[in-house]
Amino acid sequence: MESKEKNTKEKILEEALKLFAQSGYIGTSMNDIASKLGVTKAALYKHYKSKQEILDSIIEKMNELDIKRVKQYEMPEGDLEKVTAEYKETAFDKIKQFTKVQFLHWTEEEFSSCFRKMLTLEQYREPQMAQLYQNYLASGPLTYMEALFSGMLGDEGKARQTALNFYGPIFLLYSIYDGAEDKSHVIKLLEEHMDHFLQEMQIS
Repeated sequence: MESKEKNTKEKILEEALKLFAQSGYIGTSMNDIASKLGVTKAALYKHYKSKQEILDSIIEKMNELDIKRVKQYEMPEGDLEKVTAEYKETAFDKIKQFTKVQFLHWTEEEFSSCFRKMLTLEQYREPQMAQLYQNYLASGPLTYMEALFSGMLGDEGKARQTALNFYGPIFLLYSIYDGAEDKSHVIKLLEEHMDHFLQEMQIS
């Protein structure tokens, strides 16, 4: 019974997030979610008391997915000082591998992709969404990359610019990916960017 309840709650999250990605969080009602699921609004309220509770559960799931990937690829986690210290002896190849995994996570995995699209839609309309957008896709990744490069380069001054040079094109590629007919070409552009960046770092 507990497993069935869990599956139902997961299904609600998935379908609600699809609607949020299409119509925006603000533009989607509990009625819309219930209709999409083919259930009554009362049945939906048995599982989630509000749209905000659905969003909170989506964010919780995203955080769980993030932690899982970080552990799977043995990336440093914790505060920035700890991340920097742990990355002093790490090769760029590890960053490259994890970056590609992250890119595929945000573009090809449906749940994460819908989350990214929802944040992109809503960042200008809702302060909470704007902050989430920054944390997951903009300033958050940039700050993390800055800590990694600071550990690798041993130079905090260079680390910020290096992180911008590395992550800026990747950030742009998310938008290119969404509008591209040939998605594999965008993945190739990502790989070429990272290879070129590695060559530049080795030369300098």
